[in-house]
Amino acid sequence: MESVDSYVSNILKTEYSEKFDDIRRKLVLQSFFKYGKASQNFKGGYVDAIGSLKKCIAKFEETGNLEYLADAANYCMFRYMFPQGTEYFKHTDSDGSAGIVGMSVKEIEEFKKENK
Repeated sequence: MESVDSYVSNILKTEYSEKFDDIRRKLVLQSFFKYGKASQNFKGGYVDAIGSLKKCIAKFEETGNLEYLADAANYCMFRYMFPQGTEYFKHTDSDGSAGIVGMSVKEIEEFKKENK
């Protein structure tokens, strides 16, 4: 029988990217020297993390350069680290989910079962 740790490790081999995290880390370090401390820029409200991530997504859509997605992820992280106003974290269930665009593999499988 497979251990829980082994099971989780096997899932994360295909469902998570350590390389992406490494790229993000390096970009954070680069930004530290280019823009200064994130805690000052974002906590103080000098830089708008949400506005900046939207610019990164637009630039990605324009160019296809995946670096912009790593930048956008960092802006998400900064907003999480330095929430503004009454923002908060609350884990939601499926009913509170923002949802996805498209149909997942599991949804397709269920659809096929229900429509045989």
